[in-house]
Amino acid sequence: MKLACQEGLVPGQSLEEKLANLEQFGYEGIEFWGRQFLDDPQRVAAVNRACANSRVKPSTICAGFRGCPLDAQKSEREVAVNDLKTLLSAAADLGCVGVIFVPIFGGPRLPDLSPFKTAVELEKELLVKICDDLGRHAEKVGAILLIEPLNRYETHLLKTLRDAVEICERVGNPHVALMADFFHMSIEEAHIPESLKAAAKWVKHIHLADSNRQTPGNGHTDFRAGLAALKEIGYDGYGALECSLPQPAEIELPKTAKYLKECMA
Repeated sequence: MKLACQEGLVPGQSLEEKLANLEQFGYEGIEFWGRQFLDDPQRVAAVNRACANSRVKPSTICAGFRGCPLDAQKSEREVAVNDLKTLLSAAADLGCVGVIFVPIFGGPRLPDLSPFKTAVELEKELLVKICDDLGRHAEKVGAILLIEPLNRYETHLLKTLRDAVEICERVGNPHVALMADFFHMSIEEAHIPESLKAAAKWVKHIHLADSNRQTPGNGHTDFRAGLAALKEIGYDGYGALECSLPQPAEIELPKTAKYLKECMA
């Protein structure tokens, strides 16, 4: 697994400085927040210029889209889908794995139409249709839509890797896959290594955070076992830090890279 870090965690006055620091700290990838590519059409070119002379490469784009794909209002759904297509194209232009996608935060926005269908049943059918559309766009441009399960306190819908696998299998397009986040898994999965093995076919990106949402090694998550499972399934993609730093970045980021490499060894 290659180590990456979200841009916002990295010290530096410019992207070039951040890339240099990440390389020095022991990282190979950098993950970007999606909104910057929607707000600035020149951002993709700027990132590519900065990364051209760096060993640290763009790993992924994390969310940042407007609207909600599972909103009751068609206009909200259309905004989300259009933004996601723009971000998928940007990810392809950057050479990223793809775009991280949370279908919905909080509770349902669709009505409960029982006994016809519950809100969740409607949401899943709508999500499959939307992911089919986004997956075809992702395939066309050369990127992956990365569905992210959250935990029960942040969403009602996709909470486990198995939940996301169900959607991936119903869509049936390898350009619609999933991202596994160790923080959410520490809450929702009974056994993180076994869950990763069961979802192996669809795991295309990893987020790294401990059980307390701090850097790995500061909570009670068993990263050695989880990373061993990823090695066993042949995962060779990125694992990106998405967490808080209990110490200054100049101290915490190299310390975390060392810890994770020891776990992987």
